[in-house]
Amino acid sequence: MSVMKLYTYPDPVLRQKCQKITGVNDQTRHLLDDMLETMYADKGCGLAAPQVGVLQRIIVLDPNPSDEDLTARRPMYLVNPEIIWRSEETILFDEGCLSLPDQRAEVERFKQIRVRYINYFGDEQEMLAEGLLAIILQHEIDHLDGILYIDHLSRLKRTRLLKKLEKYYTEQEKK
Repeated sequence: MSVMKLYTYPDPVLRQKCQKITGVNDQTRHLLDDMLETMYADKGCGLAAPQVGVLQRIIVLDPNPSDEDLTARRPMYLVNPEIIWRSEETILFDEGCLSLPDQRAEVERFKQIRVRYINYFGDEQEMLAEGLLAIILQHEIDHLDGILYIDHLSRLKRTRLLKKLEKYYTEQEKK
């Protein structure tokens, strides 16, 4: 496994719509493994393929990406994930994103969702997710459609966040 290059805002790859995968093979599993390694290296809890420059409908996540207790990790691999049901109830959550480093904002998401996907071994699966898992899934599936969490913010909040991000990039260049 190897750590991949992480693409950050405003790279145009983040706004691309991803293509479905026709089947899971060794090459797909290698990509899934590298994406997971990249996610853990960057201390994230989810990562979508366009964030590493790959325009395929693939995400990895771990709602418990513990560095201290590696046995507590619960990695998940989802190929062609799609939300097939959403609860009416929503929740607010303070989200961040590896592609918008050092930035956070409160986003409204569905409290529960049902997702259909293909797993690491090529088997079709469904899961009912709620709370943090549902939030991560919605955030990462949005990436597959070229949608970032900042797109769920008001224009004013998005503008403020992007100004802070610009300042962050400027400070990083000085280091």
